[in-house]
Amino acid sequence: MSWLPRDYAALWHPFTQADEWEKQPENLVIERGEGVFLSDTDGRRYLDGTASLWCNVLGHRHPRIDAAVRGQLERIAHTTMLGLSHPGVIEHAERLTALCGLDRVFYSDSGSTAVEVALKMAFQAKQQLGETQRTRFVALTEAYHGDTVGSVSLGGIELFHGIYRPLLFEALRIPSPERAEPAEEAVCLSAAGDLFAAHGSELVALVVEPLVQGAAGMRRHSPAFLGALVALARARGVFVVVDEVATGFGRLGTMFAIEQAGIKPDFLCLAKAITGGYLPLAATLTTETIYDAFRGPYTAYRTFFHGHTYTGNPLAIAAANATLDAYAEEKVLERLPARAEALGVALRGLNHPCIKEVRHFGMMGAILLAAGDGRAFPADARTGHRVSLAARRHGAIVRNLGDTVMVMPPLVMEPAQSQQLAEAIGSAIVDVLGPAER
Repeated sequence: MSWLPRDYAALWHPFTQADEWEKQPENLVIERGEGVFLSDTDGRRYLDGTASLWCNVLGHRHPRIDAAVRGQLERIAHTTMLGLSHPGVIEHAERLTALCGLDRVFYSDSGSTAVEVALKMAFQAKQQLGETQRTRFVALTEAYHGDTVGSVSLGGIELFHGIYRPLLFEALRIPSPERAEPAEEAVCLSAAGDLFAAHGSELVALVVEPLVQGAAGMRRHSPAFLGALVALARARGVFVVVDEVATGFGRLGTMFAIEQAGIKPDFLCLAKAITGGYLPLAATLTTETIYDAFRGPYTAYRTFFHGHTYTGNPLAIAAANATLDAYAEEKVLERLPARAEALGVALRGLNHPCIKEVRHFGMMGAILLAAGDGRAFPADARTGHRVSLAARRHGAIVRNLGDTVMVMPPLVMEPAQSQQLAEAIGSAIVDVLGPAER
């Protein structure tokens, strides 16, 4: 059976140019997965170098999560949370608040909606607390917070977000460091101080990706920078929204990146790895103080009028509870340092004149490509994209952002597999750009 012609006739793929997709000979139809490997319909195996878009942290067909979802199917697949509850979601909310040090959990279904929920909650809370002049948000340059209209308004990546500007509200911008260097961070913090001084009384919330801005090509800032930025917001009475959709659940070595900066936000947004990459689920956590701002008699209309059909879906929640069990019982975080170090060693071992820079932090990596003289490749050369496709011929699936090849493997990828992944990328670079000795 030939699947791809049927795909080309019926599907619309995300972040994919239709003309390009329909002409690529490297297109794959994935049929199975096991551990850190994916298999296509022809039976070929590939290392999952993107953790299936950064979410499949414990590997495919994880026995514990499989069993939890099957067990839940024997009880109920879905029940609404609009006026009802269920045991699994109560348990998960208790566990999540204990892990994060926050008090309340609002469930949705994706990272974008987790951020959207935080924006609306923060705005409504300020209005109901009498701070009606606060109507604006501030985010970092090159920010990425998802693809719904509110989260896109916070986004600062022109390629993704520029065309939608007429639909969006205007966010203020704080310059973000690129490499966590003290001098660069000092300049950015100075600009942030000026912005908060000028606009602090207008601001609802600061929204920030902690420590690493993944979609921006893995720009980094230090825990000290994050702590200083949060302090500036707090001093002006501005809420702090931390978007850990990409960084949460161990990606940077601790369960949540905020632990490394010692901060407690007003809102914490989680998704992706929350179910081990099994089912759509997201969570927006907040404080009891903010929850109390929504209390009152019905006719005061202080209710948070927002919801999703599949909020707290029992199947997704079963996977999420099993994921937390796996973290605890399989010592995922304890085993991360060795695995993260191995990934870094493997990536830094790549040698080619067109590798401009290798960035690595925890189980995140990025390989920045440029011409041998340091100049950017022409956009129409699609260099990063071609390297990503070429890696498939060497048994690995990775994804590029422009000419940056992103590496986000499952947290359970072992050192030998990380080396295999790096070698596949190195071979792909040679395929596209020629051997290193040229």
